[in-house]
Amino acid sequence: MILSSFFKALGQFNDPRFRRVLLLGVGLTVVLLIAATAGFLMLIQWLAGDSTQVWLIGEVRWLDDLLGWTGLLAMMVLSIFLMVPVASAITSMFLDDVAQAVEDRHYPSLPKATKVPLGDAIRDTVNFLGILIGANLCAFIFYVFFPPLIVFIFWAVNGYLLGHEYFQLAAMRRVGRARAREIRKANRGRIWLAGSLMAVPLSVPLVNLLIPILGAATFTHIFHALKDR
Repeated sequence: MILSSFFKALGQFNDPRFRRVLLLGVGLTVVLLIAATAGFLMLIQWLAGDSTQVWLIGEVRWLDDLLGWTGLLAMMVLSIFLMVPVASAITSMFLDDVAQAVEDRHYPSLPKATKVPLGDAIRDTVNFLGILIGANLCAFIFYVFFPPLIVFIFWAVNGYLLGHEYFQLAAMRRVGRARAREIRKANRGRIWLAGSLMAVPLSVPLVNLLIPILGAATFTHIFHALKDR
């Protein structure tokens, strides 16, 4: 069931709605990171001023330039690490369109699904991003004590989180948040395993940007398979 759902999702990746969500996620992420960098540099410029008094040196007029270039370099390096989680979080706000595209093609007889309100989508996205970052920071403890198992720990932690998030997204459109949680708990093993499949390519640059879309599509198929059972 998991592999069948995965390959169905992969076969639909040329869907225009899939591409739209991908471009929205990546585009908004780039804009957000550029805006954050510009704001950080403006803050440095405001704090440093045109000149600064340095003890034993006197008036310094080049400190703002030094801090500005250093801040720019730091933000560029930081953006490399933030690109994927931020893009995934922003993309998650539009994954309802991905689920709808899957249902339009594979389950055309279904009635119109209940669209998740934008406010709820933003709240769920922020919560998921926080949990994702927090869980991976906690996982570093296990990385230190069990270095040979780093890859498997990474897959297990992120597989659980991705399975939880994307199944919940697909299910609550049809059966509501509470019932979606019940179905997820009753099938947590399958959902965790499917999430781990999504977690494997997370460490591959550029490919990891596709995971939110592929995950949402895959778990839409999985939800309908479990519901029918």
